[in-house]
Amino acid sequence: MTAAAISSSRFEPSPALVRDRVPPDSTAPQIDRALAELRLQARAWVEVSVADRRAILKELIRDFHGVSDQWMDICRQAEGIPADQPQAGEEWLAGPYVVLRNLRLLEESLADIQRFGHPRIPGPVRTRADGRVTAEVFPASIYDRVFYSGVQAEVWMQRGVTADTLTDTMAEAYRPPSGADADVEGQICLVLGAGNVSSIGPMDFLYKLFVENRVVVCKMHPVNAYLGPLIEKGFRALLDWGVLRIVYGGVDIGDLLCRHDEVDEIHITGSDKTVEAIVFGPGEEGRKRKQDKNPRNTRPISSELGNVSPVIVVPGPWSKADLAYQGENIASMLANNAGFNCNAARVLIQHESWQHRQSLLNEVRQSFERIPTRHAYYPGAAERFQSFVEAHPEAERIGHPSEGELPWTLIPDVQATSDEMALRNEAFCSVMAETALDAESPASFIDQAVELCNETIWGTLNATLIVHPASLVDRDTRAAFDRALADLRYGTIAINCWAAVGYGLVTTPWGAYPGHDLYDIQSGTDVVHNTLMFGKVEKTVVRVPFRMVPKPAWFATHKTCTAMGKRITDFEAQPSITKLPGIFWQALRG
Repeated sequence: MTAAAISSSRFEPSPALVRDRVPPDSTAPQIDRALAELRLQARAWVEVSVADRRAILKELIRDFHGVSDQWMDICRQAEGIPADQPQAGEEWLAGPYVVLRNLRLLEESLADIQRFGHPRIPGPVRTRADGRVTAEVFPASIYDRVFYSGVQAEVWMQRGVTADTLTDTMAEAYRPPSGADADVEGQICLVLGAGNVSSIGPMDFLYKLFVENRVVVCKMHPVNAYLGPLIEKGFRALLDWGVLRIVYGGVDIGDLLCRHDEVDEIHITGSDKTVEAIVFGPGEEGRKRKQDKNPRNTRPISSELGNVSPVIVVPGPWSKADLAYQGENIASMLANNAGFNCNAARVLIQHESWQHRQSLLNEVRQSFERIPTRHAYYPGAAERFQSFVEAHPEAERIGHPSEGELPWTLIPDVQATSDEMALRNEAFCSVMAETALDAESPASFIDQAVELCNETIWGTLNATLIVHPASLVDRDTRAAFDRALADLRYGTIAINCWAAVGYGLVTTPWGAYPGHDLYDIQSGTDVVHNTLMFGKVEKTVVRVPFRMVPKPAWFATHKTCTAMGKRITDFEAQPSITKLPGIFWQALRG
């Protein structure tokens, strides 16, 4: 299928089914008025008490839950997912469920701040041999242990943080200002919403409001601007307080906002190219400004951007059942949201002489054959797809796409070199590559894979390692694996699962590995989510069992994902032990 055949009907911001629900673009006078209203409340928001903020969050939970059914359904329609397909459940998990979880966890953290001055860390705080401090943040409750059996997450702090000083770095916005800081006025943050995942925009502005004390003007992305009216309804309390305003429009409105005198700082989830255009300007002028280190926009900018997400497979004694499970696990890391995720698996890294290398690839292929091809709703997908298959004629196209859909695409055995496009460019569509490293031992393979990820593969947002427990019995392999966790320069490292689990837990910070600047932005700067409000984060490490039972909800072939997604969303709005049997029943049937 050619790019022309796909692009003819698929790359409008949203299908005709929901297009009429998109409000008109905001005008310059409307934007001026919105920013003036926010300016009036910016200082007042800083002084709102913790008790009042908790009351606001409880109101938001009630109101957002009230629009969650509409939210899920309009996202499903816009992305072309039939109501009877399991993939419809993604819209619960990546939308209302995680937003409600975010709201609930923020309220719990504020309750801790009210009592203790900072959020309580639910697990042990440890100091590693290299001096870095880690804090176990998940599971945080009995419900976490029940729903996420075997899942564990810890946050690693930047060097210099000690076990004794860790709490001093938390919830800094809730500490009494002193000295020059006491006179600082409130700030207005422009949040440029993402178009691919419905929870991103709300969770970004919640972070700015409740963790960083900013008031927010949020510009909806044209791809999912149909959500704007539901945001205005579900987050009515924030609009009533005058601390949130929603505006609409394309590149011209975005440029107006980015350069508006009333905007103090900017946050974007999206593309590194967009950040460069904001900071340096478009075209040749922008390139020259970047080269000369002469930005045209000097406002502080935080960002969560793309990634060529690697999946490192540690060789081991896998059974046929292991291979089938992990083949489905890996395929699901791409298939979710039709491949339009910044954390989608993009490069599978294998040991060249591992006896199961080809068997695992075959299981990935077979999993793709069982997963329906998807509506390629995100702008530019057809062109990106075409560029990859033209560069790699050997690319395997799997599935039977209808008009406007793209096949699942596997490019096996790409070269692990710095000029390989699959390692340097995020496909942001239904494309995954595989590469193999020649190493004398599993330990040597792990070391080489870490070097490839850190030095060649583009981005630092997230990486996954898949390792059989028997592999870690070997002393050298175990030591290499531990080195990998310490040395990988990624904001989230997931063990045996899709790194998006780190996005969905919400207690965990989500963002790039620290250290990027505007001249090498890669996956961005700063973090979001982070409901425990850590101030000096290096990375998150998420661990799950090698094989989970029942089947994880993020697997693309989960049969009851939609029903279970609805139930756990209702649970997050109002946790109750009486809701557990229905959730377990749906989970076991998946």
